[in-house]
Amino acid sequence: MRRAPTSPSRVDPEREAALADLDPLTVTKLWDNPCWLSFRLNFIAFRFNDPVYRWIETRYGLVRPEFVALYAVGLKEGVAAKNIVASSGLPKNTLSRAVQKLLQRRLLKRETDPADLRSYVLHLTPAGRNIFDETMGPMIQHQATMLAGLSGDEQRQLCVLMDKLVIASPAWPQELQPEPHKTTGDLA
Repeated sequence: MRRAPTSPSRVDPEREAALADLDPLTVTKLWDNPCWLSFRLNFIAFRFNDPVYRWIETRYGLVRPEFVALYAVGLKEGVAAKNIVASSGLPKNTLSRAVQKLLQRRLLKRETDPADLRSYVLHLTPAGRNIFDETMGPMIQHQATMLAGLSGDEQRQLCVLMDKLVIASPAWPQELQPEPHKTTGDLA
């Protein structure tokens, strides 16, 4: 079984001590695992998202899909809900409910898309803009804390490598097509 290219090593005592602070199953899933990349990406995303979404729900009463929609519109005014679905991975019905709640709370407003009069685009209201602006500082600080262990050059290198993965992602299969398992009768 293949493992992560940077398997835990007893050669670096500082790294060994840092790994000892992690749950043993976490170490196994992130290093001793043939799917190390996806597990590490999910681990890091969770470590960012969990405290952020818990804070936003407590402070603003917005659950994750609602904030995902509000944040997307804050980044790009005049976006359609279908674009938020495509960029977030949220199911269409989940996002639709989230947008409806944001419209009811008057955090978003919906307008006819001038480029396609059959469609709607979303904009932040002043109250929605206030929430977006208030959340940016703590989120940026949280990200800076996470990146603090990397030098400026390492941060740029990480960004370049992540760029490559994101750019290549449209070529990845959308559905898994597992190979059929051979039975003992197929081994003749």
